[in-house]
Amino acid sequence: MEILIISGLSGGGKSKAASFLEDSGFYIVDNMPAAMILKFAEFCAAGGGRYARVALVYDVRTAESFSELFDVLDKLKGMESVCRMLFLEASPETIIKRYKETRRRHPLQKETDSLEEAVKKERVLLEPVKERADFVIDTTGLPTGRLRTELLRLFGGAGEKESMTVSVTSFGFKYGLPLEADLVLDVRFMPNPFYIQELRQQTGLDKPVADYVFSFRQTQEFLERVESLLAFTLPLYAEEGKTELVIAVGCTGGHHRSVAIAHALAGFVREQGYQTAEHHRDMSRAV
Repeated sequence: MEILIISGLSGGGKSKAASFLEDSGFYIVDNMPAAMILKFAEFCAAGGGRYARVALVYDVRTAESFSELFDVLDKLKGMESVCRMLFLEASPETIIKRYKETRRRHPLQKETDSLEEAVKKERVLLEPVKERADFVIDTTGLPTGRLRTELLRLFGGAGEKESMTVSVTSFGFKYGLPLEADLVLDVRFMPNPFYIQELRQQTGLDKPVADYVFSFRQTQEFLERVESLLAFTLPLYAEEGKTELVIAVGCTGGHHRSVAIAHALAGFVREQGYQTAEHHRDMSRAV
């Protein structure tokens, strides 16, 4: 069993980190007092693998005695489990800005005269916890995607390629753009099989139509250039923490050219090692 204690400064990014770890397969429990952690760990250990990866969010609001937390950590590390602690922090200026933007009250603000004093007090208060942490991440200026990537690297989630799904969909421009599209490719410049009588009722998934579409030099060159673009950009999207990328390929009606190109691109993306979904939004519409 793997137990991760998530602690850190209020406004440091604990909630975002917990969300990302939940997506990676961790069972998340928020604001758990130290006194309950050991009992909960024993419960999880008896769960028959159902709670194999657990992340417990612990912050200053649940703290009565850090010595109790440290005692629990020592006991957990003595059990047949992997127990680690992650500490998230940010600069005082960044934390103050985040609280101003969300209009939330800092948990120590009732005990101080200002938000600035509350932030400084908490930083001093949690210093012993930070010193015991196995990992410390400073989220000052850290984009959300980068935080996700770092958490995946540290805690053995799926690799970058496995963590991003690429959806390739074909569509017809006359029915409107797919609202979820990140990249839109227009293939209406290609010769249209619609005007070939024996191909009109077929689709881009049928070999005669695909053969026709790819029989032209411009189609082959276009595909090569797009594949080169995707080979360059997909790793960068994954590195930035994008979980889903939607590539939309459009022709006039969404039956022939866009279907053939989308199918070919889906195969290429799959060969690059990414989770790939293929859809043809308008292919079943009447010609």
